[in-house]
Amino acid sequence: MPRPRKPASPFRYFNSSPEVIRLVVMMYVRFPLSLRNVEDLLAERGIDICHETVRHWWNRFGPLFAADIRRQRVSRMRGFRQWKWHLDEVYVKINGEMHYLWRAVDQEGEVLESYVTKTRDKKAALSFMKKALRRHGSPAEITTDGLRSYKAAMDELGNAHRQEIGRWANNRAENSHLPFRRRERAMLRFRQMKSLQKFASVHANVHNHFNLERHLIDRQTYKTRRSAALAEWQTLMA
Repeated sequence: MPRPRKPASPFRYFNSSPEVIRLVVMMYVRFPLSLRNVEDLLAERGIDICHETVRHWWNRFGPLFAADIRRQRVSRMRGFRQWKWHLDEVYVKINGEMHYLWRAVDQEGEVLESYVTKTRDKKAALSFMKKALRRHGSPAEITTDGLRSYKAAMDELGNAHRQEIGRWANNRAENSHLPFRRRERAMLRFRQMKSLQKFASVHANVHNHFNLERHLIDRQTYKTRRSAALAEWQTLMA
């Protein structure tokens, strides 16, 4: 019986070590830094790379790392029955034109899905919800704001009885936009809808990975979780 072939390493054509590539991607996606900020910070550590290299690496490896994180998280959470989702949309300007970034967040602040559309009507809401339900399964409760597109889409999907609407009930989703907004300002906005979709998906998964809820735990527990998250990050795509 032939021995199964080992998957080829995604780093095989790059001269830099995987550790440096993972560090560059983490710094650029996780923190509100520009390409040149990352270049300067790495120069202080003795790592000499161009800001265009930072751009190339995050474009090449960011989606791979995000997919690995998402795959592990979905496999762990799919069987969770008492899942509560919060859905919300936020506007993002691309070349002066309004677009909408739809986001599904669970009760612990984990961003489940990010989806970009040009409108926020029933068709857009339906596409977004179908994608989230197909990937993550069905929640026990879905909290939204008063946008009628959610009600119309949920009526068609047959889960309108799970919808909850309240004045402050959707603060979890509203607060989840803040890290992305800070990152958007550092990037001086986006130029294409495709690049917005790509970065929003990568940023959401990296943010989930390092979402340690430091305001809810003591210092020692936070340090332990932070070390575990960094150690797990170093094993991505290994």
